Amino acid sequence: MKITIGSDHGAVELKEEVKKVLAEFEGVEVKDIGTFGKESVDYPDIAEKVCADVVSGAADRGIVLCGTGIGISISANKIKGIRCALCNEIYSAKMSREHNNANVLAMGGRVIGSEVAGQIVRTWMTTEFAGGRHERRVNKIMALENR
Repeated sequence: MKITIGSDHGAVELKEEVKKVLAEFEGVEVKDIGTFGKESVDYPDIAEKVCADVVSGAADRGIVLCGTGIGISISANKIKGIRCALCNEIYSAKMSREHNNANVLAMGGRVIGSEVAGQIVRTWMTTEFAGGRHERRVNKIMALENR
């Protein structure tokens, strides 16, 4: 599985911790598109780069991080084909995959610590889409992009 990850300056440290968690998974290839320092960058630019990889198929999933996770998740969800879930706890991470087939995970570096983020990522990475009645709903979500 290929994962593209990116953060703004507000979540650089958390991004590094998340990459360590992703390294626990055999066969997972991680592409880090930045940012790599504390200099201010605009989170919509990071979301666009990560999501471009997901939409094109260069990545199977993406992870985006900013200070709260809010701005970057809103930005990601503006991109056609993206279902980005902002998760601050494990249950939402599980449901975002199982019910919503989220292809991008968002978290906030100033909101959650590395231990919780690690649990969220592990859950999100290992939970499969349930399909069934949820597939009908996901298809309806995706149809909204064309209205």
